[in-house]
Amino acid sequence: MDYLSLIQQPIVDELNDFDYLYNESLSHGDGLLSQALSHIRQRKGKRMRPMLILLIAKNFNGVTSIAQHAAVGLELLHTASLVHDDVVDESGERRGQASVNATYDNKVAVLVGDYILSTALLQVSFTHSEAIIQNLANLGRTLSNGEILQLSNIQNQDISEEVYYQVIKQKTAALFESCAVIGAQAGKATPEEVEAAREFGQTLGIIFQIRDDIFDYFESKEIGKPTGNDMAEGKLTLPVIYALNSTHDAAMLRLAHKVKDNTVTPDEIAQLVAFTKQQGGIEYAEQRMGELHQQALAFIDKHVIDADIKNALQAYIDYVVKRTK
Repeated sequence: MDYLSLIQQPIVDELNDFDYLYNESLSHGDGLLSQALSHIRQRKGKRMRPMLILLIAKNFNGVTSIAQHAAVGLELLHTASLVHDDVVDESGERRGQASVNATYDNKVAVLVGDYILSTALLQVSFTHSEAIIQNLANLGRTLSNGEILQLSNIQNQDISEEVYYQVIKQKTAALFESCAVIGAQAGKATPEEVEAAREFGQTLGIIFQIRDDIFDYFESKEIGKPTGNDMAEGKLTLPVIYALNSTHDAAMLRLAHKVKDNTVTPDEIAQLVAFTKQQGGIEYAEQRMGELHQQALAFIDKHVIDADIKNALQAYIDYVVKRTK
């Protein structure tokens, strides 16, 4: 099923307007900065976050210039965070092409990320909405805090689902949450509707991250990262956390702590991956996604009237659950 076409169907014109505004905001006349921004524009993603803002805004009161500037501002903030993340992670690739830091160097990447972040703030200021500006500013703080929490969690010897959810709520889920809230605010939703949208966005974000984490247990050229990549970076995700806590296997727990200490070998990672699959870690994560899927559908049933938008948001959830990369 072509989920993306279903998602885009009610907002085709609005997405075209978004693309124009986003590309304009990432254009510059000067040499090196112009080259770096052009490089970033070429790695156009699926626009999952802007689409969510536009769909939620259209659901409540239509897509205005407020929603468009808010969508561009949030996508720019996300883009800036990815540029900076690639520097922190020493990543050489992003979305199938060389990262900014690999193409130029870390200094250029940090400065380009700063420029994009400032542009995000400029775009969101055009909304003249204090609530939306505060939301985006708080999102930037939350994303940074989530990254720091993840780094500190690598040193934490406890292996718990609670800490796992703390991290992903402040990283991936925070972005989707802000998209839903900003869309509702731009659409002049009531406080109750804004809060419902917040819960919907957070639920979507958690599903998105769990699906991402499941990918790490399977080889796939389509996904573009090797099996066990998260463990190689010191991260234990939901499937292995469940397997460890449900079995209390001493040998596997020792390997898990080696993951956190960054002393684990590729063979030991392969053992943990196989152990996770054998002990039902993947099935458990799939089950959690199913439960969250039902929670997300409840928002649509209660707060979405228009049939096209209802279908689009249902397709959005289905895509997040069933995507293959």
